[in-house]
Amino acid sequence: MIETIFHITYSKEVMLFSLLAAFLLTAVAIKVLQDYLPHDLGRAFAINGQLSKGKPRGAGIIFVITFIIVSLIFVPIEKEYVIYCILLFAAMLTGYLDDRAETPWGELKKGILDFAIALMTAITFVNFNPEYVGFYWFGKFIEIPVIVYIILAIILIWVSINVTNCSDGVDGLSSNMSIITLLSIAMIFIKSGSVYANITLILVACLLGYLWFNVTPSKLLMGDAGSRAIGFFIAVLMMKSFHPFLYLLAGFMLIVDGGLGLIKVSLLRFLHIHILKNVRTPIHDYARKTLNWSDSQVVFKFTMIQIIASTIMMFWIL
Repeated sequence: MIETIFHITYSKEVMLFSLLAAFLLTAVAIKVLQDYLPHDLGRAFAINGQLSKGKPRGAGIIFVITFIIVSLIFVPIEKEYVIYCILLFAAMLTGYLDDRAETPWGELKKGILDFAIALMTAITFVNFNPEYVGFYWFGKFIEIPVIVYIILAIILIWVSINVTNCSDGVDGLSSNMSIITLLSIAMIFIKSGSVYANITLILVACLLGYLWFNVTPSKLLMGDAGSRAIGFFIAVLMMKSFHPFLYLLAGFMLIVDGGLGLIKVSLLRFLHIHILKNVRTPIHDYARKTLNWSDSQVVFKFTMIQIIASTIMMFWIL
């Protein structure tokens, strides 16, 4: 948009300015608007859950809206990306309304909304990228039927939304791991020369602006508004990278931390199979309760593991 209005050529300088703008606008917006956010009620079953009680919650609405505005202003955009921004806003809004609700939304309600958002995203992708309905595997692109791709895309989006959401339980944990994940994805786009490299880095800058207030001891929380939106957009970026299966490496610790709990609960509820009986989930709670790790140890050790996984992914691609 900015190049159209001011007749500026999109360049590295514009890209750098967009990152600085994203960081500063996010930090300033959070500072000014944090008092208008709902407040956390404390999580009775989470380790140290009561420490969050009373803190502003739902800061995701601030950094997600900032991200959408900055990316639409500074990055050359197409209709496809505008649709993704609308769906990103929808994913954020469902989380924010849950953050504000006196009674948390039920799993069925959130599951239906997740499915609707994931379905619309998958249809958007196959409509705008008919030549990339498939995935790269060892340098070779493998095409798959459209309906199969849509099903796999829905699964990817649902998983990414929910594991990222579940990993948000320790100050700075979800945002740190998401930043590493996003940086590794950005490398794919940088290699291919895609404008999504700038888009991804703008989201990183917004998360850094939020993280300024979320390091231990945190002053506010991203809430479902942030974690669900981040998870959604990570899935979109993996699809646009045309390497969706590399999400297993790019989001490795998000999957381990939040995913094991989802598998555990799902198997018990639907198949009456009880696994990991002695393992508390999410895994960050197991690390704090059983391994006696401090919150800072959890954040740094999980982040280091994710850096290793992301490095392996980048060697795979590059």
